[in-house]
Amino acid sequence: MKVRKAVVLAAGFGTRFLPATKAVPKEMLPLVDRPVIQYIVEEALAAGLQQIIMVTSAHKRAIEDHFDREFELESVLQKKGAKELLDQVQRLAEIEMVFVRQRERRGIAHAVLQARHVVGDEPFALFFPDDVIVSDAPAIGELLAVRERHGGSVLAVQRLPREEVVHYGVITPEPVEDRVHRVRGIVEKPRAEDAVSDLATVGRYVLAPEIWPLLERTPPGVGGEFQLTDTLAMLIDEGHPLYACEYTGTRFDTGRPIGLIKASIFLGLQRRDIAPELKAYIRSVAPS
Repeated sequence: MKVRKAVVLAAGFGTRFLPATKAVPKEMLPLVDRPVIQYIVEEALAAGLQQIIMVTSAHKRAIEDHFDREFELESVLQKKGAKELLDQVQRLAEIEMVFVRQRERRGIAHAVLQARHVVGDEPFALFFPDDVIVSDAPAIGELLAVRERHGGSVLAVQRLPREEVVHYGVITPEPVEDRVHRVRGIVEKPRAEDAVSDLATVGRYVLAPEIWPLLERTPPGVGGEFQLTDTLAMLIDEGHPLYACEYTGTRFDTGRPIGLIKASIFLGLQRRDIAPELKAYIRSVAPS
């Protein structure tokens, strides 16, 4: 079955950005001149996904407003003759989107379940918006291609130094083809000395419909939250195929201030209108 729908998890507090995120969703923080969440949506659309299901929470109406019409703004832009800007803001409202709420923050697996009635019994793509991946081709498209070749579910992985894998889910890989592995096990945040590989999970997944009953049966973990890693471990235990794809591209963890700053600089340096002044400024303030 063709993957048509994308689920984007955008219900977190964004505590690492307080006080900035007290009133502004962390997903709406800017990377140059677009909010973080827009980069995620654009990646999904570039890969051919047709519907975006956004899982949000209270005080995140700004995300919904961003993808809605703003007739007063459009009128102002039209009168100014700012056609390019007008096209950009109108195009956002043309995206097919559904918003659902996670009323209680009870973990990632619980958040995904909030989208079940919209996704139905179809495979779907899953995005964690903190992970912005800059690449020539959409990263999620690589996972979709793996599913087309092998079936099952697919997750994105990245090779990390051993001291960093302690912050991620780590897989037990069985090579299948170049940059593709069959996942034989997965552990969330192992100790460096216990990690069975240096392949860590990243916030992109393509999940088969078999995941739904397992999400419902996932037991609570630390802090009473329901974690997707535990669900994926159940998927493996029940014999459902799970693959990992080492995506191409540059990933930024925009859920951390330093990650957002790095992503902003990187993207700014790709822009012809910004790069020259930005390079000159960096040279002027960087220590010799």
